[in-house]
Amino acid sequence: MASTSLLKASPVLDKSEWPSSASVVLPNRATSLTVRAASSYADELVKTAKTIASPGRGILAMDESNATCGKRLDSIGLENTEANRQAYRTLLVSAPGLGQYISGAILFEETLYQSTTEGKKMVDVLVEQNIVPGIKVDKGLVPLVGSNNESWCQGLDGLSSRTAAYYQQGARFAKWRTVVSIPNGPSALAVKEAAWGLARYAAISQDSGLVPIVEPEILLDGEHDIDRTYEVAEKVWAEVFFYLAQNNVMFEGILLKPSMVTPGAESKDRATPEQVAAYTLKLLRNRIPPAFLSGGQSELEATLNLNAMNQAPNPWHVSFSYARALQNTCLKTWGGRAENVNAAQTTLLARAKANSLAQLGKYTGEGESEEAKEGMFVKGYTY
Repeated sequence: MASTSLLKASPVLDKSEWPSSASVVLPNRATSLTVRAASSYADELVKTAKTIASPGRGILAMDESNATCGKRLDSIGLENTEANRQAYRTLLVSAPGLGQYISGAILFEETLYQSTTEGKKMVDVLVEQNIVPGIKVDKGLVPLVGSNNESWCQGLDGLSSRTAAYYQQGARFAKWRTVVSIPNGPSALAVKEAAWGLARYAAISQDSGLVPIVEPEILLDGEHDIDRTYEVAEKVWAEVFFYLAQNNVMFEGILLKPSMVTPGAESKDRATPEQVAAYTLKLLRNRIPPAFLSGGQSELEATLNLNAMNQAPNPWHVSFSYARALQNTCLKTWGGRAENVNAAQTTLLARAKANSLAQLGKYTGEGESEEAKEGMFVKGYTY
């Protein structure tokens, strides 16, 4: 994951050594805009962003809703109860040495306030491992009236009070998941709604001391080729940065999380890790950079693509923010059995280490299991 404060240059804007305010010129807009570091948490936001963007580490996304967590548990024959969710989340956060490879963990609200099976606060266990606790703050996707069967992300109502409470509970960064569907357009309305919502969420989060992950997820659904993905991603990110500037978001205190640029999951044309790296880095050079979403790729694909990006010359800290791409084999190994916890944690650490090496551009792919090669794309995926 990359903090924009670590980026050296961009065709969109130059923000090296920003003062407390700066003039920002964005593409296809007639005037420059002033961005002010208004938050009283400014220094802390920058420090948090840099911690999460430390070399060789990335983010473990474990923010699945209770319903989605239930689907994961069902896949191994477990009932969706709070006790089972607690047991699985305890397994993840308490894996010995996890902080060597993981810098931040995104939690669901239940987890932020939850204790481990041993009675220790999940947040405290993470902090002891030098892992920054984060929190999913949106309220999910709902149909966008007037669009082409597209969605918008709800949750701005009451967000200020929620983020303030999350900060008091120990969270230091936030996630807001909005999506853009290529098969459904995307319509100008959907793109604008996604960008505006992200910008309002980012400004509110910073005001409460939380570093916002800015993530307009380009869904993998569709038969389109990689060029179409690139075209849509460029348009979306231009819109996002315009509205971030309009909302006076402090760029040094955010984390950017663009999806990797790949063909649609149902496309007949597949892309090599080198092609994915080239297209994704081109997108970053033409907009502004940072961290990555596996988006239903197999564990192996996600790691290989990340590795290829870090082997190519680039001025950014390009890292990972993975959920299933870190947890899939771990969950299967655990199977809900106490005697399998150590083996499952070993599997989690192996995946985390592989992506740590990929962040450094040193991953080889040797010794990967067949499970790691299994695709995880789910059409119309929600969580």
